[in-house]
Amino acid sequence: MSVAVETTPSMAVEIAGIRFKNPVMSASGCFGWGEEYARFFDLRRMGALVGKAVTPRPRPGNPYTRIAETPAGMLNAIGLQNPGVEGFLGEILPRVRELELPILVNVSANSIQEYVDLCGVLSQAAGVSAVELNLSCPNVGRGGAEFCVLPEAVAETVGACRAVCRVPLIPKLSPNTTDVVGLARAAEEAGADAVSLINTLVGMAIDVERRRPVLGNRTGGLSGPAVKPIALRMVYEVSGAVSIPVIGIGGIACWRDAVEFLMAGATAVQVGTANFFNPVAIPEVIDGLEGWLREKGIADVREIIGAARQPAAAPAGH
Repeated sequence: MSVAVETTPSMAVEIAGIRFKNPVMSASGCFGWGEEYARFFDLRRMGALVGKAVTPRPRPGNPYTRIAETPAGMLNAIGLQNPGVEGFLGEILPRVRELELPILVNVSANSIQEYVDLCGVLSQAAGVSAVELNLSCPNVGRGGAEFCVLPEAVAETVGACRAVCRVPLIPKLSPNTTDVVGLARAAEEAGADAVSLINTLVGMAIDVERRRPVLGNRTGGLSGPAVKPIALRMVYEVSGAVSIPVIGIGGIACWRDAVEFLMAGATAVQVGTANFFNPVAIPEVIDGLEGWLREKGIADVREIIGAARQPAAAPAGH
């Protein structure tokens, strides 16, 4: 029987030598660089800041419409709108590093060489704690296929980036595959320090009055509560197959969701779509997780990581 403890539970976790004060981060593409959310809570409360994707050159994004609400989430086809790596280094990074938080920079590119160039530049910039590789981008060198399609492609990309990256390297894996475990193993063998998953699922919506796809890009990434069971299953499978840490993403909107991902084997979690409908989702997840640990008499959040992977305890008296 668990007994509530009076002392504050330890919420700290470590990934690739980086200490996070708690296991709750923002998710790339769903939080900007946090500046809009600073009106609602102290950003320093987060375990880490994961910002909008950075690309080699500025991108204006896809044509409108870019976002469509679904019954249990949203579709987005923003198109990686951002000022490019030079704009990020000159305008954004100097501001966000003042938060004194671990900063994970998500990068997107269209070729392995572009990924390598981004990793080489960003990993030398003061304030960048780790690079998160978005491996769901079209690979122009392979006819537009996603980088995530084959383990061999993941291994080639991660290995090339590892050779130049001076900070921890965290590939972000796509669920649009039949073998996410194979992708994770390939990433680990190529030198990844951790993996984050999942990215969005490909989906679409149709405007029945216009008889056309709602999104200007026709298809987009599905995120939100609808993808949580899929993401949770993939995190469970991957965490049991690799020895590097896993960061869980997908439909996390409350502290119970975060607990499920941690018990499935994630060392940390990222909150994404929930930020759009609840701008204080992240601090609520942090507070709720800490309160639950205290209520259950659990002194350290690390005690529950992978708990659902352990054999069930035998009933008393058996």
